[in-house]
Amino acid sequence: MDVHTAIRTRRSVRAYRSDPVPEESLKKILEAARLAPSAANRQQWKFVVVRDPEKRKQLSQAAHHQGFVGEAPVVIAAVALEPERVMSCEVPAYAVDLAIAVDHITLAAVEEGLGTCWIGAFSQEEVKRILNIPSRYKVVALLPLGFPADKPKAKSRKKLEEIVCYETFTE
Repeated sequence: MDVHTAIRTRRSVRAYRSDPVPEESLKKILEAARLAPSAANRQQWKFVVVRDPEKRKQLSQAAHHQGFVGEAPVVIAAVALEPERVMSCEVPAYAVDLAIAVDHITLAAVEEGLGTCWIGAFSQEEVKRILNIPSRYKVVALLPLGFPADKPKAKSRKKLEEIVCYETFTE
């Protein structure tokens, strides 16, 4: 599958089959995250892979009771190891770095026939407690991962002309 097909076919999956994620697929997906670029190539991140059903259930509760999070056979927590670091452009480095890495995960998952959903609605403190993550770090996203139980429809997107400016910003 080429990257443009993966981008066009990727959906936020909120229903998963119980089939386990093949180990080889999981390794390919995690390798995609490892290869993602980061500020100064520091890779100040960790990815916590959760397969334990009880922990997945606890994570779904910490994610404001989004049951599908715990129904996925795998949940990946993306963790920033330097949440205080700010780039010279005044943007936190972790926000950019982990956005790139997580997007690599979502696209690699599509190629493997798997679905994901970027979860940002969760209790930071609860997830840290469940996964034993030290308080100095920041959980950036939870990613349920598994075979989709259904095929979500494509969402509408704005026209290119509505989101792109050339040479100068226009409203």
